[in-house]
Amino acid sequence: MRRSHLIGLILLGVVVFLVISALLTRALSVGGAEQAAITDLIKAEARGDTSNVISLISGCRSDSACRARAAEISSTLRRPGTVSIAQLNLSSSFSLTSTLATARVAWLAGSSLPRVQCVRVRHAGNVLQGFKVELLEVSAQIKSDQVCPARF
Repeated sequence: MRRSHLIGLILLGVVVFLVISALLTRALSVGGAEQAAITDLIKAEARGDTSNVISLISGCRSDSACRARAAEISSTLRRPGTVSIAQLNLSSSFSLTSTLATARVAWLAGSSLPRVQCVRVRHAGNVLQGFKVELLEVSAQIKSDQVCPARF
C-alpha cells in the first residue's frame, strides 16, 4: 500500500511539473511571436506595401486616419534591399496575462542608415487560454537616440 501511494505521488508530481512547464513555455513564446509580427510589419514598410502594413495593424483597415498614416509611413520609409533588424526592444519579456506596451525597433534596408520606430503592442489573452499578439499602432521614424513617446 505504501509503495503504490509513493508511486502515485511521484506520478502526480511529474504531471504537475509538465503542466507548469507547458504554461511557462506558452508565456515565454509570446516574445517570439511579437518579434515575428514586428519584423513582418517592418518588411512591409520597407517594400512600400501599404495594404500589407494596414492588414498587420489591428483595426487599421476600418480607421481612415490609420490607413493614411500607414500610407505615409510606407512611402517615407520605403527602401530597396534586404531588411535586417539591428535592435528590437520588445514591449514586454514575460507576462501571465494581457499587456499593452510599446516596442522600439531599429532596422536597416540594404545600405541605408538605420531607421527607428515605435510599435504599440497588445498581448491579448492569458497563459491558460493562449496569447494573441496584436500590433495596434506604428510611429513614424524617430531619432536614433529618442525614446518612444507616450502617444504617436
